[in-house]
Amino acid sequence: MAAAPAPAGAPPLALTTPAGRPAGVVHLAAEYWPFARTGGLADAVRSLANWQTSIGLEVTVLLPLYRSVGDQVPGLGPGAVSYQVRVGPRIEKVSLVPHPDAAGPRIYFIDHPGSFDRPGIYGQGGDYPDNPRRFATFCRAALAALPQIAPRARLLHAHDWHTALAPVYLRTTLQHDPYYQDLATVLSVHNAGYQGHYSHDTLADVGLPEWLWDWRWMEWYGKLNILKGGLACADTVTTVSPTHAHELRTPDGGFGLHEAFIHLKDRLVGITNGIDFTAWNPETDPDLPAHYTRDNPAAKATCKAALQRSCGLAIDPVRPLFGMTARLVSQKGLDIILESRLPFVTEAQYLFLGAGDPVYELALAGFAEALPHQVAAEFHFTDRREHELMAGADLFLMPSLYEPCGLTQMRAQRYGAIPVARRVGGLADTIEDGVTGFLFDPYTAEALLIAATRAMDQFAEQPAWSRMMAEAMSRDFSWDRSGRRYLDLYRRALAIHAAARQER
Repeated sequence: MAAAPAPAGAPPLALTTPAGRPAGVVHLAAEYWPFARTGGLADAVRSLANWQTSIGLEVTVLLPLYRSVGDQVPGLGPGAVSYQVRVGPRIEKVSLVPHPDAAGPRIYFIDHPGSFDRPGIYGQGGDYPDNPRRFATFCRAALAALPQIAPRARLLHAHDWHTALAPVYLRTTLQHDPYYQDLATVLSVHNAGYQGHYSHDTLADVGLPEWLWDWRWMEWYGKLNILKGGLACADTVTTVSPTHAHELRTPDGGFGLHEAFIHLKDRLVGITNGIDFTAWNPETDPDLPAHYTRDNPAAKATCKAALQRSCGLAIDPVRPLFGMTARLVSQKGLDIILESRLPFVTEAQYLFLGAGDPVYELALAGFAEALPHQVAAEFHFTDRREHELMAGADLFLMPSLYEPCGLTQMRAQRYGAIPVARRVGGLADTIEDGVTGFLFDPYTAEALLIAATRAMDQFAEQPAWSRMMAEAMSRDFSWDRSGRRYLDLYRRALAIHAAARQER
């Protein structure tokens, strides 16, 4: 069903209900940069919320008050309001803590020390066994606060399985409350590889009715599947690239939920994430030793020399330098990188930045030890170092097994670091083979080596390389285009929700 047209005279970027009332937006997320981050989720939610605020929407963001938040916002706490929520058989005391900064979206933290005052976001050396209860507490507490902090909200946007219980609660235990009846819901699937699989008794533990234990709702091969419940209850569902929306509907790409994604039909939409063009701008980036532009890229050579010097590589402007920044997990293509032994069969240099599986860390450290002037591996990730890598690298490795969207390939192109990537998910949607990067299809070491060789051959032809850099740096990966598509999706969710209410 198409969304109703905006009232006459409404600005083109306004968001209104089908009845013509302004519609505020609420984001529920387990991560939000800079307060809590393990990957692209934190950056994507923050950038989208900031863009929505910049066009005049009333935006509210809620996330858990992790221990890490205190490191970013010292003295957080004034203005906190305590209240109680029921989560299954328990009554939990929580606090709502506002962020003191009035700029940008309004940000609130849900404080529940028993759940969130811990060393990690999701676990340490494995997931916390009470994660469903932790995130159920967050969802119930966030929903309970909304009538007071976001009375004009009409669109709730939940992100990944950690907040997928929110649409489920709205459809079940809260369905008769007038405020919640007015909330349309969007669920974004940033990474369908994480779904929240738990035992049947978790259903009662998080306070949901038994009738949801059904293959059409939350039962999945004898387990409770929290993400599946969110898919079934949300008005619309989005994932983070058009290609990945197609992949999710296939047995190979749907992580066991392909039938649920197929059932959504046109309620599932793929919208590619954007990147923050202010934070990622080689012309003004404060973390760089020199600045450069698409039309005047000469100072990129200065950035390359500085990067080589800082990580102990031979300072060589002629030898191509590959960079890679990622969580060191199998999803990111580490297996085929190690199998290909790229540093031993090419003359290029390599810098690997990130932390993760000790097996991969040990293997990359072995590469660096064997070839100290050709390979560097750094396992302490910082934002500053990522900026320096993007500016100093000639090429960027992203041979992912799967990649719903990816942000680093867009940042790399913005900085003139040409991606060598596998043709999956958002990589296929944001890299043009032979024009702004080099793509390959089979998940094999041989295919990766062929693509890397193509890239190095192009690098040796400097006029052609300069044209490729200029084209990559000119691509528009800003949030403006993606944000407008989210507005269209929101309008559709509001229309679907209003029609469903009329049918009940």
